[in-house]
Amino acid sequence: MKAMILAAGKGTRLQPLTHTIPKPMIPLLGKPVMEFLVEHLKAYGTRKIMVNTHHLADSIKNYFGNGKQFGVEIGYSFEGSLQDGEIVAQPLGSAGGIKRIQDFCETGFFDDTFWVVCGDAVIDFDLTQVQRQHDRSNAVASIVVAEVPKERVSRYGVVICDENYRITDFQEKPSAEEAKSNLVNTGVYVFEPEIIDLIPQAEEYDIGSQLIPAMLKKCLPVNAISVPYSQWIDIGQISDYWEANQDLMRGRLKSVVMPGTEQEQGIYTGLNVNIASDQIEGPVYIGSGTSIEPGCEIYGPTWIGDGCHVQSGACISRSILFDYSRLGPQSRVKESLVFGRYCVDKDGNHVPDPEGNLDWVGDARDGSAS
Repeated sequence: MKAMILAAGKGTRLQPLTHTIPKPMIPLLGKPVMEFLVEHLKAYGTRKIMVNTHHLADSIKNYFGNGKQFGVEIGYSFEGSLQDGEIVAQPLGSAGGIKRIQDFCETGFFDDTFWVVCGDAVIDFDLTQVQRQHDRSNAVASIVVAEVPKERVSRYGVVICDENYRITDFQEKPSAEEAKSNLVNTGVYVFEPEIIDLIPQAEEYDIGSQLIPAMLKKCLPVNAISVPYSQWIDIGQISDYWEANQDLMRGRLKSVVMPGTEQEQGIYTGLNVNIASDQIEGPVYIGSGTSIEPGCEIYGPTWIGDGCHVQSGACISRSILFDYSRLGPQSRVKESLVFGRYCVDKDGNHVPDPEGNLDWVGDARDGSAS
């Protein structure tokens, strides 16, 4: 089967991370989220993948290239144009992006049953089983769903289905009180090419809020395929991203392993690290070229990227430090993300230094801050 990865969104709910990093490139355990998806698709036989892009598109294309190093073929569909020397985004939505790819050449890219996968999640479920269930259902579309706690349904599209898992209704991010179900859309779809005829040309059109309702209105068979919630990790917003890092470092997905070398139980490092502190409780990863000065305390799950500098007496607990982050002496970081000169808590709120020191976080490559 061929596949499409949806990678054109601006990731507004992940700001300020997505000011400089497109959502599919946000790192989990040191590699982009989208890389997990490419590897998973390849493991189940997919070799041809199209990716729609517009926000910070070059960083995606520069990293994945033509896909050869990942054992697949990757192509790109850029949703924008050059106007007066400026790149102007022309987003087409999740379904509109499918239509653009299909109409680009006369023969059409999607010539048989195909996958569409959102580029902001890590999945660990068996795609072969999903495909078989779709084939048996005789549906024109199948949505992979997961059962989530009721208080989380407002983050997702909610699927309502009958006893045979035929979808009868779809709610786009209802409140917990309004939700008719706690089965939610994981952003993984199996489509037959005929559904593309329902998508209007050259306009923004969404799968969840427009295409699925259009199929239901025409009484086309749309199936729900349920997978365990434990096999799907979504990173739609800052809190999800922080939680995903915590879960992966604790081993929630069996197929995802910690990188680096385990120096002591639960403490992993990259190459050439300088660690002068012995107060470290795992799971913790310390990236290559990182320096941890004496008197520091680190409590996991904590990820410290490559080239970081944690100065004397700093304390880090259940946090993420992006590559080349610097923490000043005696600084305190708890359940937060540090990147560039930003520090935000797990809900995305700016974290000020309690003493008003604006220089407590920074770039480890800045020699003047040493």
